Amino acid sequence: MTERTPLILDVDTGIDDSLALLYAAASPDAELVAVTCVSGNIEARQVGVNTRAVLELAGRTDVEVAIGREVPLVRPLVTTPETHGPQGLGHAELPPPSRPLSERHGVDLIVDEVRRRPGEIMLVTLGPLTNLALALEREPALPRLLRGYTLMGGAYGVSGNTTPTTEWNIHCDPEAARIVFAAWATAMAADPSIPRPLALGLDVTEQARVVPDDVVRLARRAGSKPDDSIALAHGEDPMHATRSVASNPVVRYVADALRFYMEFHAHYDGFYGAFIHDPLAVAAALDRRLVTTEALFVDVETTGELTTGMTVADRRRLTGKAPNLDVAQTADVETFLDRLIERIGGLAADHPDVSR
Repeated sequence: MTERTPLILDVDTGIDDSLALLYAAASPDAELVAVTCVSGNIEARQVGVNTRAVLELAGRTDVEVAIGREVPLVRPLVTTPETHGPQGLGHAELPPPSRPLSERHGVDLIVDEVRRRPGEIMLVTLGPLTNLALALEREPALPRLLRGYTLMGGAYGVSGNTTPTTEWNIHCDPEAARIVFAAWATAMAADPSIPRPLALGLDVTEQARVVPDDVVRLARRAGSKPDDSIALAHGEDPMHATRSVASNPVVRYVADALRFYMEFHAHYDGFYGAFIHDPLAVAAALDRRLVTTEALFVDVETTGELTTGMTVADRRRLTGKAPNLDVAQTADVETFLDRLIERIGGLAADHPDVSR
């Protein structure tokens, strides 16, 4: 019997977060305990709507969804509708969620659940680290109480995707990221048995690309009519249909969401496809064999004129400080993509064609 890892995901549900939610929901080795919401790609209230709608699409109305802090610790909120669309899910549209939000605050949920199940829960943050910074303020023992912690965020040896030096999640709330990284450094100095957080930055997540052929593979795995809408959008003749023609609702959602992402990357990055940062982070949290890592001391710049939000990795050990992160260096992208298609495709097969 497959051992299941209890997961709490902290999300700012845009397109790739939604795929990460589907991946977690579809994974036999994951017990999705709860999802907490933070502002980032979009504002937190819309994150709560998107998260519940995606979970309902996956048949997971049992998962508690809670709103956390709605603004960064000290900076004004910035969002990115140009990347994820005005509602955060690209061209996709989902029915309004039927279940209400949790009555718990997201920060309280994280602390309460980790205290209730010490040493069991893997926390995965896929957005800015605002909620986690506040959870650490409330419960400084969190690094010791967690089974482990994985984050998607940072650019440790490559250029940023928001400024020349910064990745989006860290850029949105660098003060929160600095608090989190420092908290783990302090905790591990006191208790060396605490595992270092696993950090997946742009160094590896931009290796994880999906292209239109992958959506067709997903449709075939689901037993759905293959979806050609993304391929049409990239052809000489622009796509005339505005929505996916896939018969399966999960495949239809994925195709419509990803088409917006692919159009964005075609415009800004020169390829018709999409980086799927967040699902890779969830996959690596469940199976560390998907990545290789280097133990590094990392701090976050919060006052630089050109570098605020930069994840400063001490690769030459110049600071003399002990490593506080396991920074992913390479990823087995082929295995990850095969697993993503198998798992989400299998989930889609369990939720077959419905009337539109």
